[in-house]
Amino acid sequence: MTRGRTLMVVVAHPDDDAYGVAGSVALHGDDPRFRYVLVHATFGEAGEIPEGFPATRATLGQVRRAEDERAWRAHGREPDRHEWLGLPDGGVPDVPRDELEGTIEAIMEQERPDVVATFGPDGITGHPDHIAVGAATDAVFGRLARDGGPGLRRLVHGALPETVFRRFNGHREAEGLPPWDPTAVYHLRGVPDELIGITVDTSAVTDRVRRAFLEHRSQLHVAAPPADDVRGWHRALAREHLVIAWPPREPGAPRLGDLFEGLDG
Repeated sequence: MTRGRTLMVVVAHPDDDAYGVAGSVALHGDDPRFRYVLVHATFGEAGEIPEGFPATRATLGQVRRAEDERAWRAHGREPDRHEWLGLPDGGVPDVPRDELEGTIEAIMEQERPDVVATFGPDGITGHPDHIAVGAATDAVFGRLARDGGPGLRRLVHGALPETVFRRFNGHREAEGLPPWDPTAVYHLRGVPDELIGITVDTSAVTDRVRRAFLEHRSQLHVAAPPADDVRGWHRALAREHLVIAWPPREPGAPRLGDLFEGLDG
């Protein structure tokens, strides 16, 4: 029997969803079995406001939510369900754990997704909000996956392989930019290559992912390549790498090439 393909993505801020699995969403978007559920913990109201950008501290959260929704329209495959939890940006670790987990659990229990994607313990950038959201999502997945109900067949963490991280830093240094410091909060960091369980070739849809990313105008100054650097964007978006957090992966097992590989049948 062929099962459905529901993907639930749980992130902290608007634009966290602009990378990681956006290419996979594009690749699966036309599949009638595919359902896409997106959960944002915050509105991103504590993000940086570049000089001259038309937002204030009071309006940035609203601006970033609108940017995110425009981004998915530009991408061409909007979420089937999009939940905004409205937690304080920069304060997710201070939210009582049972409250955070309970909110995520209510959505996950309703959807019973086949695959859940979130942050790993490194948060990709070490951001405390990322780490808190990932840990809560992992805990909820673990409880529900043991209850014998449908779905919840794979839990994945977005990640940057160490070799890719080093290559990115090499490009930054060649362009006269400071390298990412993996010991600093808000800087990218890599994980050992052998931990990567899925690498998706998204080169066919990088233009769609780039169009979406460019809608996050308030935050493009933080880490994105210049808008007209098509080669740089393609280099950054042509692969998606994920750690398989559950079920346990055998050491030395070959990497999968798709979020849902091996789950049909």
